[in-house]
Order: sequence, then structure tokens, then C-alpha cells
Amino acid sequence: MRNKDRQAVSVPAQPPGERVAGRGVFQALPPLVWALLVLVAGLALTAELARREMRDAGARADMLYNSLADAAQARLRDGLDDAAVALRAMQTVFLSAGDIDQPTFTRYHDNLRAVDDLPGYIVTAFARRYPGVPDSAPFYRYELLSPLEGNEALLWLDVTTQPDNLAALEKARDADHPSMSAPFHLAQFSDADDAGLGITLRLPVYSRGQVPDSVEERRARELGALAISLRLEPLVRTALQGRILEYMHVDLRDLDAVGDDRVFTSRTQPAAGGPTPTLTRLLEFGDRRWELRLQPLASRLDSDRSRSILLFGTLVSVLAALLLWSIAGTHRRALALGQRMSARFIESEARFRTLNELLPALVLLAGSDGTITYANQFARRRLGEVVGTRLDALYKDPGPRMEVADASGREAGWDEREMEITTSEDTFWARVSLAPVVVDGQPHMLLTATDISEQRELNARLRYQASHDALTELCNRREFERRLTLALATHRAHPETPPFALLYFDVDQFKLINDLSGHRAGDQMLVEMVLAISQNLREGDLFARLGGDEFGLLAYAVNEEEALALAERLRRCIDSVRFVWEGRTHSVSASIGVVMSDRAGATLQDVMAWADSACYLAKENGRNRVHLYREDDDTTRRHGEMEWANRMRGALEQGRLLLDYQEVVPLTTAVLDGPYIELLLRLRDEAGTVVMPGAFLPAAERYGLMPAVDRWVIGTVLSNFARLHPAAAGLQTCAINLSGASIDDEDLADFILECIARHQVPAQRICFEITETVAVRSLLKVTRVIERLRAAGCRIALDDFGSGMSSFGYLKNLPVDVIKIDGSFIREVDTDAMSRTIVSAIVQIGHQRGLKVVAEWVDNDGARGVLDELGVDYGQGFALHMPERVVFQRD
Repeated sequence: MRNKDRQAVSVPAQPPGERVAGRGVFQALPPLVWALLVLVAGLALTAELARREMRDAGARADMLYNSLADAAQARLRDGLDDAAVALRAMQTVFLSAGDIDQPTFTRYHDNLRAVDDLPGYIVTAFARRYPGVPDSAPFYRYELLSPLEGNEALLWLDVTTQPDNLAALEKARDADHPSMSAPFHLAQFSDADDAGLGITLRLPVYSRGQVPDSVEERRARELGALAISLRLEPLVRTALQGRILEYMHVDLRDLDAVGDDRVFTSRTQPAAGGPTPTLTRLLEFGDRRWELRLQPLASRLDSDRSRSILLFGTLVSVLAALLLWSIAGTHRRALALGQRMSARFIESEARFRTLNELLPALVLLAGSDGTITYANQFARRRLGEVVGTRLDALYKDPGPRMEVADASGREAGWDEREMEITTSEDTFWARVSLAPVVVDGQPHMLLTATDISEQRELNARLRYQASHDALTELCNRREFERRLTLALATHRAHPETPPFALLYFDVDQFKLINDLSGHRAGDQMLVEMVLAISQNLREGDLFARLGGDEFGLLAYAVNEEEALALAERLRRCIDSVRFVWEGRTHSVSASIGVVMSDRAGATLQDVMAWADSACYLAKENGRNRVHLYREDDDTTRRHGEMEWANRMRGALEQGRLLLDYQEVVPLTTAVLDGPYIELLLRLRDEAGTVVMPGAFLPAAERYGLMPAVDRWVIGTVLSNFARLHPAAAGLQTCAINLSGASIDDEDLADFILECIARHQVPAQRICFEITETVAVRSLLKVTRVIERLRAAGCRIALDDFGSGMSSFGYLKNLPVDVIKIDGSFIREVDTDAMSRTIVSAIVQIGHQRGLKVVAEWVDNDGARGVLDELGVDYGQGFALHMPERVVFQRD
């Protein structure tokens, strides 16, 4: 055999001369020489390619540096142009609307999108022009700012104290085009470093009308100036970010500056080791000239690609030489490696087959025709001898059987699915996967399955326990509410369907049975009662235990008359039960509340609350009776108040009470040194919705929660006084309402004074409001509390004045500082003569007593004008200010 192999691969012998001539030059030289020749040639070629690349890189670098310089100039101008566009938009607002106030200014500013992405943006401000005293120049003070937070230092700042700003303002006024100041340290930043260095862009503001054409008309119609403040560092760095700062050292100078002309210098240094070209660009904007100087850095542009070519070329040359050197031994090593891999593959296949045999799962292999060719040990023990049978024959249901047969025919598998597998002895559920595989070059289907029968049985048992009551085996409250929610949704979607009814059962005197005979007796009594009721239920209705001695019944397709008849029949059935325990006989009865489903928009909570209210009323009327829910049931109102009381307690515990403020605005000659606000209480419910006080305060007053609420308000306000209003510590007056229940608290004054002292809030800035009805009811207690608070410096306001019968009679006996006219008189003061007369009388009496007069509910401009004529000092209402959330709760 070996001789034959040798003959098969042997080559006929050649004459000696021919063999020498055929070897050629390649065979005459040893492999090491050829390797050195290839190495030298490769290195020479690499050097030439690197030289050419360095030449081309220099040309590309010059082109890139010029394009980066142009881009830097354009980007800087774009940022300044965006700021100028924003200024022009705000100027247009003044030309069309005339003089505007802070809220209007803030609203237009917030709607202005031009500054949203403006780098370095600090504030948009309006400085009003004030004529100077004779023989002196006018001055400009900042009055309108947006945003105000963080820029309070600018408020009322005189522009004439900033010469650079004033020069820019005057240029802009005369030319009606944006004017830019020299770089200066912004007033908002206390540290005199580069972080506070900035510029302002300005545009004039003219009085309402067309844009003036001449310098004289512009100066005559000047109202003030708009300004946008920009920090230079983020403005310039954002414009130059990216490849400009990556490849260039940037130096920006102000050619028109006196003294230090530096605007911006990048933190990088120019390339070392020789002169580098300096690219210069001139940027002219807003009557100023900026010079932009750019120098290349020690960049990768010069040498990276050249070094890469040298490195790669050298590496390739060395590898080619080594390849020639090692080619002789490569074939031998490859053969040896192949033999070792073959042996390892055979060993791995044996381990795989052994592992399959030991797996605690079914593993089956079937051919392309669906016939099983292999089954592991677990499959043989669980299914019997299945080799030779068809794979789809294992499935009982025709659906999975066809699915497996179809997958085998198309050689397409699928992920895990739950299916029933049938054996000669039993049927079980399994989680099955089917995948196409190739064995010995032929297509097969590999099936793996895990027995999940016990798991499915356990899941079914758990689902049943989760939805049923363990004692009575009825549905529990969770399942009942789910089915009730489904029924309500179905009825809303299809209102033409017959209505259904909810019957709410509550066993009468159930606690008595537990107390007399024990809880085991109570449980047994419930079981017997449920058995009696179940024998009298209609088919299809849902009966459930809702908890303790409460049960619910969903009666489908019944009208009101049929529902009441069913409830009465079940009541009599319960009443007929006689429960005997240890020789003692107990009679059983239940009160039943009935609610129909034909109420539009009813939710699960509504229906359950109505049913509970109807059941409660049935008990109130003597027990052992049926009551149909009516909308005018007083119980519903009482239940709603109890629910709100519970929700109020939860809101206090969980910190879900909120505070809004509404500004009190001067109307006539009254002058304020800062904002005057009244705090208004709100509540955030469990779903996150903000609830107005009319919904929860009556319940809080009925169930004695107002003292706790008032103390929470007082403590929260005084501990956050500087964070109530955007004016911060400049807030002049904060009004807090006190309820009648709090006035009756003997320790209220001590608590208020202790909070004022602890938080160091000036007492004269706090005003407590007491309603007229509370003052009349508890005149003596109110007077004592008022006198203590006023002695400490607090002010007192009499709220809802005029709503009582004896307002003018007791006013002289109450030591108050402010009276607030009841809003019912203000609402019609501009149309009703009687309301106007009453308001006029209150104003005259209040002023005679030296009191300030505030009008509530000022909701239109007509009412404001009348109140101004009548001499009312302050106004409060939606026409003057819409309530806003206090600053510290806005997040």
C-alpha cells in the first residue's frame, strides 16, 4: 500500500543538467536572502509614500486652517445676530403694545424662542429713561427683567454708572440698530474674573407707533432701551467648539477698546518648534470691531497619517519577510494542528451526547420527514419508545399537531410554547422549543421540552386563591371590583344594553355574635348565610365577599324595580336563617344598599361609595331593610366629607398640601415698597391632580382639622419666607388666613410668635386675615389674639367685610389694620348702584378709622376703574394677578 502511494505522488526523474537549469535564480538564493530583499524593497516604498503624504498633509492643513478661520468668524457673527434678532422682536412688542408691565414683559420673553439656545445668555432687560434734573443728562434704570431669578442685582441699576453700556445705549438710540458694548464685568457676578466678563447688546425702545426715521424723532420718542447680557466665555467657546479649538489657538481682541482689549483667549498654546502662520479675521458688529487671530496647534494633521504609513509599511515589510522565512514549516504545523482539532471534535461530540443523555428534559431529533431518529434517556423514560414514530404524533390537539408538522416540513423552528404532549399512559403540559439543525450534512429538527404540569397547576391554584375568599369560596373584593369595573366600561361603551345593579350587604349586629360566641362562630354563621343566599341567586349574577361582614352582588340585566325585588327576596332569605352555636340561637339579618348602573360617568369609586351610603342609610333607618340610593341622600354628603377628611389627614402626613400666592395691587395713592401677597391653600391628591380648597376645606372644618392645617401653613410660610415670591427677601407683606377653629386655640398666639422668632421674619411683614363671621362669633377671643399679635408687630385684616349683619357696629371695637370688602359687592360694583354705595360707605368708614381698604374679586377693568374712583387702596382678583405657585414648591 505504501509503495502504491509513493508511485501515485512520485515525479519522473530528470537529467542532472535539466534540474539545475530549472531551479532558476529563486531556488539558487536561500530564503533568508529573499526575506532581506523583500524587507529592503518594502521599506523603500514605505519611505516614498510617507514623503508624499507629508507633502499632501501640509496642503490639506493650510486649506483646513483657512476654512476653520472663516467658520470661526461666521459662527461668532451668528451668535451675535441671534441676540440682535431677539432684541428686535422685543422692540416690536413695545412699538405695538406701548408701555408694558413685568408680567407682560415676562410672558413675551417666555414666548420668545430666539434666546433659548443662545450661549452665554444671562438676561433680557428694559431700562427706562428718566429725565435728569435741569442741566443734567437723563439717566436709565432697569425696571423689567426676565428671567428675574439670579439677576436681582440689575433691578433699578442706573446704566449711567456703566460708561461702556451707556455709550452702546446712545449709539443704538440714534441709529436704531443693535449696538454692542466693550467687554466689562457683569453686575450679576461679584468675582472680578473671566467668568463674569461679558457684553451687552442694546436696541432703543420708542413709544407706540411707527418706527421713527430721523435722529431727532428717535430721541424725542425714546422710552428707554432693551439690553441682552451675554457672558463672553460660553458665547465664544460655544461658537468655536469642535475642530476650531481642537486644531487652533484662538485670540480674540476688541480693536476699539481702551486699555485691556482682550475678549477671549483659548487655553491651548500655539505649536512649538518653529514659526507658525497666524490667520487674522475682522468681525464688525454693533459699532465695534473684533480681531480674530488663529494659530495652528501641534496638530495631528502634519504627521499622524505619515507616521501611520511608516508604521504600517514597516510592519507589512517585516511580516512579508517573516512569511517567506516561515513558509517552509507552515504546512507541517497546519497538518499537526488539524489532527489535534479532529481529535478534540470527536471528544467534544462524545461529551455532548453524554450530556444530552443526562439532561432532565426531553430531547428529540427528527429527520426532514418528521420521523424521530433519536431520544435521550429522559425522553425514553417519559414517552416510551418513540424512535421511529412521527414527531407530530406526540400532540393531542390538532392545532399543535399541524403546527409541528408544518414546521418540520418547512424546516422552520419557533421559540418556547406551551403544549399538551400525549403518551400511551398520560397527558402532560410541556414548554416546547423546536429548531432546525444539520446532522451529518442532513437537515433535522431538534425538539426540547420541559414538563410544566405541576407549575401550571400551582399557578392555577394561586390565581384562584388571589381572586377568591378562603372562608366562603366566593370572589374576593379585588375580583369583584375588577368585574364591576368591566361592567361599567361595557355599559359606557354600549349604553343600549340593559342596566345592572350593585347590591351592597352588611350583616346587622355581626360584632355581637363575635363577642358572645367567638370568631369561629362568626365565621360559621357567614358560611351558612352564604349557602342560603347562593341557593336563591339568579344564574349569571356575581356574589362576592368584600371583607368582614360585607358582601356584594352584581345583578345583570335588571331594572330598578327588579333590582329592589331581588334585594328584598335576598333580605328575607337572610332573615330566615337561624344560626345555632353551642346551644345558643342567633337570628341573622342584613341591611342592603342598592345602586343602579344607569348614572352617566359613574366610576368604580363612585358606585362603591353610593352603595356604602345607601347601606348606611338602611342601617340608620332601623336595619334589616333595603334602601335604593338617591342623589339627594344626606348620607352621601356625609360620606364624601368623611372621605375628604381622611384624604386631608393623608395629605398632611405625606406633604401634599400646596400654597399659591395672589398679589394685592395698589389702586390709588397707595405705595408699596415691595410685593403684597395673600397665600391660598391647595391640595395635590393621590393621582397628582391639584384640588381647589372648596372641595376639602368644609370637611376639614367639620372634622376639626383646621387647627393642624393652619399651623402647617404658618410654620411652612415663616420657614420659607424668602422663597415665597420671586422678589425673595424683598417681599413686603404676606397675608395668612386663620380659621375660626384656630382662633379658639388658646396656644395659637404663642405658636405664631415662637415661629416668627425662630425664623427671624420681621413681624410687620406678616398680616393675618380673620373673617367677619369668625370675629362676630368669638369677639372676645379674637380680640385677645389680635392684641397679642399686633403688640409683636403683626398686622390684622378683617376679611369678607360687609357679609355680616353688624359689620359697622363692631368695627370700632376690633383693633385691625386692614378691611377687605366682601367680593359679592365688588363683582357688580360697576353695574349695580347699591353695591357701589355700600363700597363707598365702607371706604369712608375705613379711612376715618385710619385703615387700609382692600377690594376682593376684581375680575374686570370696569370694576377696577370704579374702585379707583371710590378711593379703594388695594385690589385683588384675576384682573390684577392670577394665582401662582410659591417659588419653593415649583419644582
